[in-house]
Amino acid sequence: MSQALTTTDRVPVGGGTILAAHGVVLTQPVEGTFLAFDSTCPHRGCAVRAVAAGLISCFCHGSRFRIADGSVAGGPAAEPLRPRAIVVVDGEIRLTGDG
Repeated sequence: MSQALTTTDRVPVGGGTILAAHGVVLTQPVEGTFLAFDSTCPHRGCAVRAVAAGLISCFCHGSRFRIADGSVAGGPAAEPLRPRAIVVVDGEIRLTGDG
């Protein structure tokens, strides 16, 4: 199994965290539900830079994505963030499969 990215207590409920070194955004849209997305914006390949108010934001051109599913909340991006497979084991979040 891959190395732990972080622990669950470091991903806020209703928000998320960007792990730039791993190219991953982790979110916890509701308590106990953890999701992961590629941190590369599909619009022009910039790295997303913030997670706030239920959105993942790319500052290059202003695209915003929902923390619950990576879908586009505001363009110019036309495609969602690519999901990444994770597993939570003993409070640690790890990439699986594609990671």
